[in-house]
Amino acid sequence: MKIQFDKYQGAGNDFIIVDNRSGIYDLITTSQFHSMCNRFKGVGADGVILIESHPVLDFEMRYFNSDGNLSTMCGNGGRCAVAFAQRHNMISKKTQFLAVDGPHEAELISETEVRLQMQDVDTLTPRDGAIITDTGSPHIVLPLDDIKSINVKEEGAVIRYSKAFKTKGINVNFIQKENANTYSIRTYERGVENETLACGTGAVAGAIAMHSLGISEGGTRLLMKALGGDLTIDFEIAEQGYKNIYLQGSATFVYSGIISI
Repeated sequence: MKIQFDKYQGAGNDFIIVDNRSGIYDLITTSQFHSMCNRFKGVGADGVILIESHPVLDFEMRYFNSDGNLSTMCGNGGRCAVAFAQRHNMISKKTQFLAVDGPHEAELISETEVRLQMQDVDTLTPRDGAIITDTGSPHIVLPLDDIKSINVKEEGAVIRYSKAFKTKGINVNFIQKENANTYSIRTYERGVENETLACGTGAVAGAIAMHSLGISEGGTRLLMKALGGDLTIDFEIAEQGYKNIYLQGSATFVYSGIISI
């Protein structure tokens, strides 16, 4: 099978995106998704996104982690999917699409920047100085004084495969305050089982966690500095939790290609 794709990256999070509105690629297996994401023998990516038809919304996004398994919401992947849809004339500057966690609205701020509305967050659970929450994907956020020297792959895996999280897995975010509105963040992603250059849902979880802990000093528009680029998160405080949450950052076309699997 030959698969035509575009490669996109959002703040360093990279994706293989495939137009599957005709359904021709529905027979791709878990092992084939995994091989496509292999950085030595395949295209190389953090995951694969299939763009599907939807009867009401502009499109549906299905996201597969680099381990080949269907995954939960990917914020940077969602932003890249929007940029892909615009490049292929499926949408104009604004869109509504369906992801695994429900419908999303998004807007292209420029050719390379997308602002994506995330789902409301109503539950934050404190755990030994950390915060556990779900921003479309499950996350634990650990505030630290210094994240530069931490071995994210090793220390993230210890938490992700601990007794509390081993069965369903969790994304592990290490976050450091730079000032009231700016934070450095590094993320271990389940399904990739390694550190990624950025994580959109992780950046959202980090911003909300910093506010809920009072570390952001009340700020509701925060800059998250990931290894691969900057992500801006803004939100409103709800009666319980947070609403009108937006994730904004780069979503850049890299190249097009064809892979045989």
